[in-house]
Amino acid sequence: MALKPTVYKFKISLSDLNRSHYDAISLTVAKHPSENDERMMTRLLAYCLNAQEGLDFGAGLSEVDDPAISLTTLDDQLALWIDVGEPAVDRIKKASRKAQKVRVYSFNSKSDVWWEQGQAQFSRLEVDVYRFNWNEIQAFAAMLERTMDFSVTISGNSAYIAAAKGECEVHWEALLEKE
Repeated sequence: MALKPTVYKFKISLSDLNRSHYDAISLTVAKHPSENDERMMTRLLAYCLNAQEGLDFGAGLSEVDDPAISLTTLDDQLALWIDVGEPAVDRIKKASRKAQKVRVYSFNSKSDVWWEQGQAQFSRLEVDVYRFNWNEIQAFAAMLERTMDFSVTISGNSAYIAAAKGECEVHWEALLEKE
C-alpha cells in the first residue's frame, strides 16, 4: 500500500519589500511521503519569494517532469519554472526549453558540492540559482505545524519569519542570476 501525502494548511501574511508586493495567502500544501520538512518549507519560502497571481505548486516529487512551483500564462505558456533542491543539469536544461524563466533554490548541507560540480554547466543555461542557508532552513522547518499562521517579511537577501513557535531569519545568496 502506497503512503499518502500529508496535508498542511498555511495562512501567510507576506510583505515583500523588494518587489513592493503585499499579500495575505492561504495555501494547502501536500508533503510527499519521501519529502522532508526542510524541503517542503523551502518550497514554501520559494513560493513567497515569487508570489504572484497564478503561481502554483506542481506535482513535485510525484512527477519527475514537473517543477516544484510554476506559473502558467493565460495562453497556457510556462512562464516560470521553479525547482527546489539540487537538480541535475539535464533537468534544468529541459526546463529552460519549456519555460520562459527558470529558478533553482538550493538548500541542503550538500549544496556547496552540488554547485561546485555543476557551476560551469549551469552558467551556460538561462537559469537563476539561489542557495539558502541550511541551518536557517532547519530553524524554519522546526516551526512547522499542520495548520500554521505566520508572517514573512522579505528585504534584500533575507526573509524574516514570525510564527506561533518562534521567529527566524533565512538568508540566501545568488549563485547565478541571468537578468
